[in-house]
Amino acid sequence: MDMRCLIVDDNDRFLETARGVLERDGIVVVGVASDSEHARDLIDELRPDVALIDVCLGDECGVALADQIVEKAPSKPAVILISTYPEDDFADIVTGSAALGFLPKSELSGPAVRKIVGERSGEPGDVGGHASAHHC
Repeated sequence: MDMRCLIVDDNDRFLETARGVLERDGIVVVGVASDSEHARDLIDELRPDVALIDVCLGDECGVALADQIVEKAPSKPAVILISTYPEDDFADIVTGSAALGFLPKSELSGPAVRKIVGERSGEPGDVGGHASAHHC
């Protein structure tokens, strides 16, 4: 069965590019969203296996969205945070989040997503701690 993915990013150009890259690598992109509200609706409707969420969604915090999805979404997709910035810039935030891991946008590929999802042990909510507040 193909991995089904939702991409959440506020940059339309990136959404288009990421969809192409992932689909060429055999990941089915079932939807894209540019804000938290639309992302939550699509998670409930489409029930993807994995959600790629930009750390900073314009005025919104993608890390807070990741935590909400892991904690409340009935389908419990794996959540991977993405950013144009290196992981070191967000290490504490990523570690304190409910996300499965982090992937720089420059390294986005089907194999990279599959590797992160494959490395998880237990449910996505069991990975990492939960920080009380995130600052993007």
